[in-house]
Formats: sequence, structure tokens, C-alpha cells
Amino acid sequence: MTTEAAPLAGQVALVAGATRGAGRGIAHALAEAGAFVYCTGRSAADYPKGLDRPETIDETVALIHAAGGKAVAVRTDHTREEEVASLAARVRNENGRLDVLVNSIWGADAMVDWAHRFWEIDLASLRAYLDQTLVSHLITNRHLAPLMVEADRGLIVEVIDGHFDGYRGHILYDLVKSSLARIAYGMAMELARTGVTALSVSPGFLRSEAVLNHFGVTEDNWRDAIAKDPYFTESETPALVGRAVAALAADPDVHRKAGLIHFASDLAREYGFTDVDGRVPDFPRLFDANVKALAAAPSLDEQGRFLVLARYCQIHKDPARRELAVLLAKALGFEGLGPGLAPAQP
Repeated sequence: MTTEAAPLAGQVALVAGATRGAGRGIAHALAEAGAFVYCTGRSAADYPKGLDRPETIDETVALIHAAGGKAVAVRTDHTREEEVASLAARVRNENGRLDVLVNSIWGADAMVDWAHRFWEIDLASLRAYLDQTLVSHLITNRHLAPLMVEADRGLIVEVIDGHFDGYRGHILYDLVKSSLARIAYGMAMELARTGVTALSVSPGFLRSEAVLNHFGVTEDNWRDAIAKDPYFTESETPALVGRAVAALAADPDVHRKAGLIHFASDLAREYGFTDVDGRVPDFPRLFDANVKALAAAPSLDEQGRFLVLARYCQIHKDPARRELAVLLAKALGFEGLGPGLAPAQP
């Protein structure tokens, strides 16, 4: 490979949560760009799999090797500080450096009951949920960032969901995903006098393994699912967010993006890369166009109201989206646009 084809040659990366989805896509893209990648997570060969899913970090590494990349799987429970400390020591001993750290830890879908509002949620698994989805990120950054700070270089990426400041539909899900963006922002502030950059990246409508299974399709025939969900037409593979992170890691001026939330397809247009099919999906544009049309209709059915409300909750705090937010609010029967606005009851 030439240096141009492998801009991260000689660099060391670690993707926490590399088992599946965005984490797997990011690990693969970093290796494709020439980095040696540590793939970590709990789902490994000979260990129980998370989320009742078959994927493992060993499979991720096998895919990287098959494509000619370099990677190693290290089973790590990122909620256990002693395991993360051991992981950091291993990286230091084996390579003496860490150039890219990606936090894509999740594995908590079963812990979020979307049917219940905050005064109805079951608190039995609350601490386990926060440990898995939020505390794990703090532990990982705490033990691996010193390798980067000491070298005065590197990139830390928090993988989140949504590049908006509004609500994500469930109190616990919103709490964690918005907190991860805030962690990236806070780390960027504290890293301002160093050569290390921290930021957050969000994929769009991700065609993860679980999403493909949900629609009963594979990556080869994914378009068959558009009949079930027209929004799927602007979905993307995990490779897109992977290539976004690789492009950021190769950008000598990435510090200019510190602390901010970056959307994978926006980065694709900026850096000039595409998804595996040569497209650059634009899910937000499609979502906005559809809810705008719904809001202009004489009345909303149950599904239409759900979609309009979901988009309103996401964008209503963004001054640049005020015109659309006003239109959606009127369709929903809202009286104002304040962050504390309560939706009219159906």
C-alpha cells in the first residue's frame, strides 16, 4: 500500500465495542487505512454473546485479516476498571503508543423499554444500564487517554446517536446518548492545551446486523426492505461511519473539529468518500421532507403524528431549524416552542 492509500500506516487504534454495527465498521475502516487495531468488547469466542446476537470481536478481526488489515481481539468488559487498566497496560507494552481511541460501547437495547415513560420505568436495572452505556466510556477514556496525552497526539471519538440537541424519545436513552456527546465536549475542553482531539460522531439510519435481521434482509438485498419502511432508502452501512472516523484520524487539522458532533454523511461530503455502494445517504433530508409533507396535510394519523413528533423533539432546540419546528408544532397542536413544551395529548 502507498502512504496515500494507507494514511494511518504505523498508527495504533483501539475500538471499544468492535463486535458489531458501527464499532465493527469503524474497526474495519481504520485497519483498511493502515492502522493496527485492537478490537475490544465482551462478545468473544467461548464467551456468552451479548444482545442474543452471534457476532464476536474475533469475527471482526477475521474480517479485517481477510481484507489484508492488522488487528487483534482482546476480550474486555469495559464496566470493569481492572480489565480496562490491563488493556491499557497491554497496549503500552506492545506498542508504546495509541493514536486513535473509539468508544462505541452500547449493548443495552434490552434495557430500554420504549413503551414506558420516565414515571413508569422499571428501575431494577438502572445502575447496570448506566454502567454499561455511560460509566464504561468514562472508565475507558480514563485509562487509555494517558497514552495519548503523554505523546501529545491522537484522536478520541465518542460514537453517539443523532447530531441534534433535542430529545431522543426515551428518558434513559436520551440521557446516555446526549451525555456521551457532552463527555466528548468536556474532554475536548480539558485537552485544549494538548495535541489530542476529542469529538463525537453519529451514523445515520444504520444497516447494522440487527437492523438487517429485523427487516428480514441481507446487505445484498437490503432494498427489499424499503417497501416496509420508505426511510430505509437513505440508510447506510457501518462502513460509512467507519470511513468517517478514518478520515478524521487522517486529517492533520482535526483539532478544528474538537468537541463538536459530526454526522457521518456530512463528513462524507466534506472529505469526499462514499458508502460501499458509491452513495452518500442523506437520511435527515429525507426525514425533514417527509414530516414537512405530513405536517402540511389536513390531519395526522397515528403513524404520522408519531413521525412528526419524533422529528420535532429532535430539532426544536436548533435555531437554524426554527421554520420547520414551527410548522411541525402547529401540526401537533402545540402552543409554543420552548424546550419545556408538553405535547398535546392524543
